[in-house]
Amino acid sequence: MPPDRQADAIQRFPLFPPDIPAYPWDMDPTTTTTDSAAIAETTPAETAIAETAIAVEGMTCASCVAHVDKALRAAPGVSGGQINLARGRAVVRYDPAVTDPDRIATAIAAAGYGARPESTGDSPADAEDERLQRQIRHARTWFRRALVGIALWLPVELAHWIAYLAGASHSSHLAFAWIGLATSTLAIGYVGWGFYKSAWSAARHGTTNMDTLISLGATVAYAYSLVAFIGHLAGAWTPLPHLYFMEATGLLALISLGHWLEARARDAAGSAIRELLQLTPATALRLDDGDQPTETPVANLQRGDRVLIRPGDRIPIDGVVTDGVSNVDESMISGEPLPVKRQADDEVIGGTVNQDGRLTVRVTRVGAESALSHIVQLVETAQAAKPPVQKLADRIAAIFVPTVLGIALLTAVGWYAWGAAHDWPSATTWGMMAKAVCSVLIIACPCALGLALPAAIMVGTGRGANRGILIRDIDALQQAERLDTVVLDKTGTITVGRPTVTAIHAADTATADEAAVLRLAAAAERFSEHPLAKAIVAAAAARGIESPFPDSFANESGFGVTADVQGRTILVGSAALLAKHALSPGAVADAAGHTVVHVAQASANDSPGRWLGTLVLSDPIKPDSAAALDELRSMGLATILLSGDNHAAAVAIARSVGIDDVRADVKPDGKAAVIESLKSTANGERRRIAMVGDGINDAPALATADLGIAIGTGSDVAKETGDIVLVNGSLHGVAAAIRLSRATMRVIRQNLFWAFAYNVLAIPLAAFGLLNPLIAAAAMALSDVTVIGNALRLRRSKID
Repeated sequence: MPPDRQADAIQRFPLFPPDIPAYPWDMDPTTTTTDSAAIAETTPAETAIAETAIAVEGMTCASCVAHVDKALRAAPGVSGGQINLARGRAVVRYDPAVTDPDRIATAIAAAGYGARPESTGDSPADAEDERLQRQIRHARTWFRRALVGIALWLPVELAHWIAYLAGASHSSHLAFAWIGLATSTLAIGYVGWGFYKSAWSAARHGTTNMDTLISLGATVAYAYSLVAFIGHLAGAWTPLPHLYFMEATGLLALISLGHWLEARARDAAGSAIRELLQLTPATALRLDDGDQPTETPVANLQRGDRVLIRPGDRIPIDGVVTDGVSNVDESMISGEPLPVKRQADDEVIGGTVNQDGRLTVRVTRVGAESALSHIVQLVETAQAAKPPVQKLADRIAAIFVPTVLGIALLTAVGWYAWGAAHDWPSATTWGMMAKAVCSVLIIACPCALGLALPAAIMVGTGRGANRGILIRDIDALQQAERLDTVVLDKTGTITVGRPTVTAIHAADTATADEAAVLRLAAAAERFSEHPLAKAIVAAAAARGIESPFPDSFANESGFGVTADVQGRTILVGSAALLAKHALSPGAVADAAGHTVVHVAQASANDSPGRWLGTLVLSDPIKPDSAAALDELRSMGLATILLSGDNHAAAVAIARSVGIDDVRADVKPDGKAAVIESLKSTANGERRRIAMVGDGINDAPALATADLGIAIGTGSDVAKETGDIVLVNGSLHGVAAAIRLSRATMRVIRQNLFWAFAYNVLAIPLAAFGLLNPLIAAAAMALSDVTVIGNALRLRRSKID
């Protein structure tokens, strides 16, 4: 992870957050003031920058992206932004005290592109539907132009070739010349209108784009043919020189057809977000005070509303089950095929499917706060981001069109000089010049360069989102394929993360039986938020043991808690806590691999302290953890367990899942240091480390690793520390994420290779007159479709 993101993650997620204490004993409710102050200090910096989405029309290539980016950088108050060519969208960060979305859109429009702010009142689904409608209109426009162009070109071209092969007379060739003039004039006026309009808009703003090349190419072919034809009719050029009227028509038709195919391919590449947004139904059955359901638009639901979910219904919102039991299919969010049982107090996610039971759900999150909205936002952010490998393509794309114009000029000069040196007739010289210059202008394709990466990233991130893999930082794609070591947290990552009391041992059953030990421990831990404390309190409640309220409670960081319970000072924690109070715990049988919590009474006045007993807790291993770790090792990745638990417990868990390398007894503030030390091996080689953790308590370690993978849940997808977030808790997602990253980077490299190779090879061939303008047009049109089609293969790649 880059250093700036490391610092940001560590700042945003302190080592000891008040709600989730460092493992295992450092919960202290009195520390919340410090954390609140830290949040207050960062608030001004965060609120000073706003973010808006701008719909941008007219971007056709990477050069356009460079122009929009330049316009944004020059706009007052704009601090940065991400421009997505494939989606026609710019996400811009700005200072609201200096500018606003309308002014930003005006700045983009001044650069020659249609721009308007996306309405903040629209739901993500409405915004996506509007974008889709624009894309459909755009595709239909190109389809109509291609259809007209082909109708004007293909019949004439075929008839001309048939006549040529049949040995047509001069008058027949002259007739075809007149027909070609008429059809190409119509094609220039209708089919070429979009190209000329875009090129003229760019020229008015002192820039160039792909349409500049196409317009010039078609103009060169048409203008030369018109001059040559008039010259022949006037008797200046005889015999009738080769004319390029039909080539001008054909290249406009073929490129329009290519744009239509490209629009269709872009639509397929960007379907992931649309599919996600379509998961949420438009209406819900809201229950009134009398439990009567009323069909209500989802957009009108408020927090606290109750909705009825019938069997087979798609859950419309995020909420908590208040009544009912059912199996819920969450595969569209988490990627896990098996349904999950949901009952009272369980969270459910909007977009999932209620299978077989009737549920009543209280709404907890609406609109942009929902899990689905967070997922869409993360995917869109990742799709608009640029990995480091994009920088070279951007630098080339920024100067691509002017460079091609320069090459075309040199080509014209070269052919004129060559013709003069060989005493060619003027008609032949000008004809070869026109052919070569037209081919150079037409075959050059900045589109392929501009789409090579965005198309692959769009499909890859979309595929990941459908599988429950959210790529927050696009650099993660490059980092993931270089990994050689995966470090895993234990609690909540390999294990379920919900410890339970499995055994109770009383020191003296005559004075304190097991129930009494659990009763005192639960009383002392009643106000603690630590997972172990909650497990102890839950165990007492499950056994029907009522624990009293403590008179006082104090946390002894890293050791445990002390509490005054009914006149006695009770200690609950590690053996080290007892040692601090000059007490020694007794032996505990069969506790290897488990967490042992000692319960004791501290000395007071003339009453000596004494050890009362122990509670043995265990955190079950997730059913698929062992198989998932075998999968990682089969991919050639070393695995290491990093835990704050005691060494014996950590080793027992590690052995059960096949991990040999264990780093235990590591406090949260030491995990980042362990990750840093693991990066360098004994022989000085650099390890590439991935850290897998829960995304909160492991924030510093996740930020320090080359790749941070946060284990999320369906209702908590906006993890801020991981480069990659796994929506479900299964470790199988780690291997799937790495495979997806490798596959995406492979496609990116292929696309870049073909985009560069195409232009490097095609432009010289065109300059030397070895390509007909029609072939050049077809090749240029196919180059765009090729890189997008190659990216679409990611939708079928095997990552599980």
